[in-house]
Amino acid sequence: MARTTSIQLDFTEADLRRAAGQTSFSRGEDYAGAVHGLDIDGTAIRATVPGRETYRVELVVTHRTGLTGSCDCPYGADGHFCKHCVAVGLAALRQTAPLSARSADDPTPVSPPPSLPAQDPVTPWLESLDRDALLALLIEESASDSALGDRLLLRARVAQADRAEVRDLVKGLLAPGTFADDGHAERALYVQDVAQAATVLRALIAAGRVAEAVDGARWALWRLAEVYESADDADELFTPLNDLVAVHLRACEAAHPDPEPTARWLVGHLLGPVGKVTPVDPVDYRGVLGPTGLTRALDLATEAWRNDPTDKAVHLRERLLKAQGDVDALVAAYADDLAPDGATHLRIARELDQAGRAREALEWAEQGLRTAGERRDVDQQLVEWACVRYVRAGRLDEALAVRRTRFRSHGSLASYRSLRTAARACGRWEEERAAALELLRDNGTRGGLGRSPRLLVDVLLDEGEVDAAWEAAAGHADERQLRTLADRMRDHRPADALGVYLRLLGPLKQSTKDEAYQEIVRLLRSIRACHQRLGTPDEFSRHMTALRTELKRKRKLIQLLDSNDL
Repeated sequence: MARTTSIQLDFTEADLRRAAGQTSFSRGEDYAGAVHGLDIDGTAIRATVPGRETYRVELVVTHRTGLTGSCDCPYGADGHFCKHCVAVGLAALRQTAPLSARSADDPTPVSPPPSLPAQDPVTPWLESLDRDALLALLIEESASDSALGDRLLLRARVAQADRAEVRDLVKGLLAPGTFADDGHAERALYVQDVAQAATVLRALIAAGRVAEAVDGARWALWRLAEVYESADDADELFTPLNDLVAVHLRACEAAHPDPEPTARWLVGHLLGPVGKVTPVDPVDYRGVLGPTGLTRALDLATEAWRNDPTDKAVHLRERLLKAQGDVDALVAAYADDLAPDGATHLRIARELDQAGRAREALEWAEQGLRTAGERRDVDQQLVEWACVRYVRAGRLDEALAVRRTRFRSHGSLASYRSLRTAARACGRWEEERAAALELLRDNGTRGGLGRSPRLLVDVLLDEGEVDAAWEAAAGHADERQLRTLADRMRDHRPADALGVYLRLLGPLKQSTKDEAYQEIVRLLRSIRACHQRLGTPDEFSRHMTALRTELKRKRKLIQLLDSNDL
């Protein structure tokens, strides 16, 4: 269940797009419906996003550092603002003040979301209507909205169906064969069928048949998770999976099932073969299980963990301890198996921080940083978490020290940028910059610390030192860097840029792919610009004549050249 404080988030969708880039942002939009356990507390936002594994995400936004995000997925662990960070950011924007979801480039007022009761004009209006007026309204709206009409028809069928008929209806909707097909349309239809099944279960709840809804939701979760696990790519199922989990929880809250069998189902389901892809969190079932059910579930999970300490068993035991609210027991469980990269220390720090024990939390984070030392695989989220707390406390020198260690042990453009931000906050960037560049040049010469000399090129480009980057690129730069260098020095070093463009053009001439043709056109435009800058347009004309002769059999490419006046 989401937990939020009454705040306005200090970032927008545009900020998320800038932090992630267009590709990760677009992918993150698909995951926004899968965000689970959203926790918004001050400037920190935490949640999990299920995938082939469940990834933990934390976003932090401050005036000093701006929007930063950390995720323990492979891409996020390298310091990137990944699609899971985007998903959590979007989910947070949708649950907080309406102005926070507003684009930075959109000056128009934003209407409040209809899910905010305090600002919702529809509910009071509906409550003011009598029975006949409500009935007339439903008939009118369902006649003009086929989807609404279908949902109402389905609810009517459920209200008149017996238990066996409802069971057969749900099973028919969730038959796995359709989703196994390769076609996107077939998968989309299956997702619609899952939504229909959730509507059936909600109708049972509305009709007071809550025990049937509990049983039906459990079967549906089993079936859907099985389909998810067997599919090669089932991202479309994230949202309906979450929807079914919400229906099951709602049914349990209404039915008040026996805590003992509910505990057995919960533990069995989460430790079973499909538990890893089902976004069920024992913490959300705290009220359903009660003290007796929680104790029983913890006993079962602990027994399973002792018999076979799999990751699933460890995680379930930890979540049940979290549900019980025993922070010290949870910390002790985490401390039994501290990861050398500091990831477990971060979990402990987060739990203590949420419990209002900020000093102990930071001490655990600092211990994790000391344990990880200069490991290249130190948990990046731990680094971000500790630095944010240092900045909040005004301990800027300590934040800088962490950033410096991280850059020296795991040189990357992201760690260099973080070092720069921290050093500027302390007013010490000039000396830190000189030391960082000296280290990069030294390692580029001797190969120290396993750092590629290509990093020096990226850093110098990021600093705007194009000529220095060009000198450092000799014999080291990859195609991406060469293209960037050529584009940025085309005006003041056209001869060097021309050489790069011609070098990149050569291999593309062998390809017959459309994207290669598009890249050829882009390169030729740049080559023409270089010749114009050099005052040699005739040489470009001769080059194009020879190129057209050489590639005359590639008709699609020739058509592209014609349409671009090349």
